[in-house]
Amino acid sequence: MSSGLVSSFLAAIQASLSVLLVISYGAIAARLSLLDNKNGKALSKICVKMFLPALLVVKIGSELHPGSAHRYVIILLWAFLCHFISFLIGIASHLWLGLPDWITAAIMFNNTTSYPLLLIQSLDETGVLRKLIVTDETSQEAMERAKSYFLVFATVSSCLTFAVGPRLIDTEHAPDPEDQKSEEDEEEGEEVETENSVERDGIPNEETGLLAPPGLSARHRNASVASLTFFPSKPRFTTLPYDRRPYYIPRPKWRDFSPRAQWWLLFLYDFLNAPLLGAVLGAIIGLTPPFHRAFFNDTYEGGIFTAWLTESWKNAGQLFVPLPLIVAGISLYSSYQDSKNTENANPPLPWLTTTFILVVRFVLWPIFSIGLIYIVVREQGRGGVLGDDPMLWFAMMLMPTGPPAMKLITMIQVSDAGIEDERRVAKLLTVSYVISPLLAFTVVGALRASQATI
Repeated sequence: MSSGLVSSFLAAIQASLSVLLVISYGAIAARLSLLDNKNGKALSKICVKMFLPALLVVKIGSELHPGSAHRYVIILLWAFLCHFISFLIGIASHLWLGLPDWITAAIMFNNTTSYPLLLIQSLDETGVLRKLIVTDETSQEAMERAKSYFLVFATVSSCLTFAVGPRLIDTEHAPDPEDQKSEEDEEEGEEVETENSVERDGIPNEETGLLAPPGLSARHRNASVASLTFFPSKPRFTTLPYDRRPYYIPRPKWRDFSPRAQWWLLFLYDFLNAPLLGAVLGAIIGLTPPFHRAFFNDTYEGGIFTAWLTESWKNAGQLFVPLPLIVAGISLYSSYQDSKNTENANPPLPWLTTTFILVVRFVLWPIFSIGLIYIVVREQGRGGVLGDDPMLWFAMMLMPTGPPAMKLITMIQVSDAGIEDERRVAKLLTVSYVISPLLAFTVVGALRASQATI
C-alpha cells in the first residue's frame, strides 16, 4: 500500500513539474526576447478563437454519443455548481472579510483548460491512469475521454469568465452615471476628429461592436461592461450619449430597448464565444449518428471526413494544450518586468488575500470535491447518478482545483480597477503557478479515492 502511494505521489509530482516547466519555457522565451507580451496576446487570441474550438469539436464529437450523453450532463451541472459555490465564497470574503473585490473572480475561475489537459497527458506518461481502467481499453483512450470531460467543464468556465468576471471587479468604484456621461460628452468631439473614431458618416468600421451603439468604441464597450453591477438594477450602459447616426443593428434600435433589456442582452451576448460554438458543433456531430460516422469512423467504415478534415482539426487542436501555458509564462515574466521597471507602481503582495485564495484553490476545493464525489459513488455504487466510469470520477475531483486562471489579468485590464491591482494579481498568479506542484497531493487523493470506489 505504501509503495503504491509513494509511486503515485512521485508520478503526480513529475506530471506537475512537467506543466511548470512548460510555463517556465514561456518566461525564458520572454527573457531572451524571443517572444514578448504582444506576441503572447496574439498567441492567446488564436488559441481561444481557433485551436480550442477545433479541439472541442474533435474531443467532444468523438467521445459524445447517445449512450454517454448523461456523463456530459453531469459535468455541466457540476461545472455550474462549482462556479456558483466559488462565487459565494468570493462574495462572502469580499463583503465580510473586507478582501479586494477581484478576489471573487480569482476564486471563481481556475485554469480549466491547458493546465489540466497537460497534467492528464503527463499522468498518462507515468502510467498511473491505468489504475482507473476497468475495461479492455487502452490508457490512451481513457486519457482522451478524460480530456473531453475537462473541455466540457472548461466551456462553461469560458462562457462565465467574461460574461460575469468583469462585473465582479471594482464595481463599487465604477464611475457614476453623471460622471461617465460628462466625460464621454467631452471625448465625443475629440473622437470625431481622429482617425480612430468609431464611425465615419454612419459607416461602422472594424472597431464597432456588434451590439454597440454609435459613438461607442471597443474600449468604451469594455468599460461599460466592467462598470455594470452584477445585478441589473441600475445599468450604467444607458448613460452613454447617443446621436442620430445609423445603428450597427438597425432594427430594433438599441435605444428602443428598456435598460433592463439592454443589460440582459449584453450579458447574453458576452456568453457567445468561439469555444462555446466549437462545443455545440462537437455535440451536434457526436449526437447525430450519420455525422459521427462521417467525421470519426475509419475511412472504410464510412468516415469520409476522418482522414482529412477531422485530422486537420485534431492537429490544430493539439496546439492548444501547450501554447496557453507558454503564453502564461510570457505574461507572468512581462508583468514582473513591468512592475520592476515602473517607479512607484510595485505594490507589495497582499499576503492575506493570496493565502486565502491559495487555501481555497489548493486545499478546500480538493477536500470538498474528492470527498463529495467519493461519498456519492460509495453510497450509490457503480452505475448510480455518476455512472460507472472511474475516469469521470477522477476528472470531476480535479476540475475545481488548481491555480487561478491567467484570464484574471485581462479581467483586471478591462475593468475599472487600477494599475496597482493589476500588479498584485500578476504577483498572485506567479506565486500560484510556482506552487502548483502541490496539486500532486490532489492528484494522489483523487486517484486513491477513485480506486477505492471501483
